[in-house]
Amino acid sequence: MRAVVLEEFGAPMVLKEIAKPVAGPGQVLVRIEASGVNPLDIKIAAGQAAHAKRTPPAVLGLDMAGVVEQVGPGVSGFAPGDEVYGMTGGVGDLQGSLAQYAAVDARLLAHKPKSLDMRQAAALPLVTITAWEGLIDRAQVGVGRKVLIHGGAGGVGHVGIQIARARGAEVFGTDAPHRLKAVEALGATAIDYTAETPDQYVARLTDGEGFDIVYDTVGGPVLDASFAIVRTYTGHVLSSLGWGTHSIAPLSFRGATYSGVFTLAPMLTGRARDHHGEILREITGLVDAGKLTPTLDPRHFSLADTTDAHTAVADGSATGKIVVSIGH
Repeated sequence: MRAVVLEEFGAPMVLKEIAKPVAGPGQVLVRIEASGVNPLDIKIAAGQAAHAKRTPPAVLGLDMAGVVEQVGPGVSGFAPGDEVYGMTGGVGDLQGSLAQYAAVDARLLAHKPKSLDMRQAAALPLVTITAWEGLIDRAQVGVGRKVLIHGGAGGVGHVGIQIARARGAEVFGTDAPHRLKAVEALGATAIDYTAETPDQYVARLTDGEGFDIVYDTVGGPVLDASFAIVRTYTGHVLSSLGWGTHSIAPLSFRGATYSGVFTLAPMLTGRARDHHGEILREITGLVDAGKLTPTLDPRHFSLADTTDAHTAVADGSATGKIVVSIGH
């Protein structure tokens, strides 16, 4: 089969022929139709993501959508011909989705939303799982909660807004001026972080009380600011990029709580993989009910264009998720 292989960190990836895998126990062989590109893919390729535990030579690509071709021993719930999607590889020792086929752990898969095409479905797994684990699993978002998502028009942000709204929350999103219309189009109140300080928008939007839930998808100083703008006592801060050194004093003085979200853990450890499949089944329901729609960049990329697809993510020119279509 054809695949794009990272032969060494920092070097251009190479399109080449490699052996086609076979579904082992607990696995499903998927004919991949589309591979979603995430910022983490670019960091891994550059050798800047030690936490992903990837060693060249390697096939990258975390997200995929495709068609089941073979079901391994011990697998139920999937059959040849099923359209599926999932975050299934590209880290640890798991083959990624920049290939024509992958043998993947069936627990990481779900049936693709019927209302989406393959490219749209491949854009969803990592960002929706990350948003769900924070907003639903950790913070129990629901009616009556004021939710602030930093980076509201970003990958995790744009689906997080939709998940929180589907649960009845009032949602706000910070972003740069040129992305505020995208935040508003998702049904959230847009906040220009270049025009107001956190203290100013907390005073304006919450009467100084703070937000019930603050989800940081940016990291660094944005997480520090999040600790100071969450509601006293009952507030909950979440971060998918809480990897730096931070003072928790502002959070402690408010008596609030914090949760980190590390979406890769089930793939790296083998534990709790069932939950990723469960989340994606819930996401399929939201999508087919018209409550969640991915935003895709209009450009089309093939396996041969993978370097260009990575560049489009790295240079910030993408207006939505970048997806690589896998030819057969």
